[in-house]
Amino acid sequence: MSRHIEIVEVGPRDGLQNEKALLEVAQKLDFIARLEAAGARRIETVSFVNPKRVPQMAGAEEISAALPRTDGRSRIGLVLNEKGWDRCVAAGCDEANVVVCATDGFGIRNQGASAAEQTAAMQAIAARQKAEGGPPITVTISVAFGCPFDGEVSEDQVLRIVRAAAEAGVTEIALADTIGVADPWLVRKRVEATREAAPDQRLRMHFHDTRNTGLANAYASVEAGVDVLDASCGGLGGCPFAPDATGNIGTEDLVYMLERAGFETGYDLPALIATAKWMAGILGKPPAAFVSRAGVFPIPA
Repeated sequence: MSRHIEIVEVGPRDGLQNEKALLEVAQKLDFIARLEAAGARRIETVSFVNPKRVPQMAGAEEISAALPRTDGRSRIGLVLNEKGWDRCVAAGCDEANVVVCATDGFGIRNQGASAAEQTAAMQAIAARQKAEGGPPITVTISVAFGCPFDGEVSEDQVLRIVRAAAEAGVTEIALADTIGVADPWLVRKRVEATREAAPDQRLRMHFHDTRNTGLANAYASVEAGVDVLDASCGGLGGCPFAPDATGNIGTEDLVYMLERAGFETGYDLPALIATAKWMAGILGKPPAAFVSRAGVFPIPA
């Protein structure tokens, strides 16, 4: 196959936000540089959240200011509200990823706002972006497959936000399995429903491997025609507001699976493994991603 699958690297944001270790700005910049050297072209580099609530994400402005502007690369800032949008614009991010929770239970704990309030904030941000300028906006719908507080999440709950994002003119929508409860069959069904509700929007998928279904769900997404997937080098990740949530699917695991099948990703797998092991040394624990533990195949001579 020659089909290209774009992998959005989320290690510096989603990967680090649940770690006990608090990295220095220089270490985060080193992580981003190593990821870009390994082939990452879209990276969630920072999160514009209150550092008192998520101290792992402190230093967003310093990191953004230190990153050189480079054609063909996009540094993404996570945004939860209009205050976060203002910070993202001021920091000069290439993209803003606006998060909307599918449930009130998660939204109030994670963002201090209901799903309806977050949807309204997303629409206000999109309107401001059109009127005032600023980076392009993508929308991630978190807990789109299940919520640790409200339980099952219905298709209707997700599609209400999908339609609102499409009406706001957002060009890319991501469905996030924040707590790793999805299965491949549900993934395919939700992809099809989202496509029907928002036919002009690009679809991205974000999976956590909490219950060992992350790669299967990524496979189901690709089979359903999705061309953009999030992943985290080393399998880092989790959410400080989701009990027992574990890491994202490992970037190296996803690259290995896709490239073995003949898809193109643009990543250097040995460089990804080296980066995962470097970060593991900083964090003091082995990588969760399987390919960083087992190595590449065929084994180099």
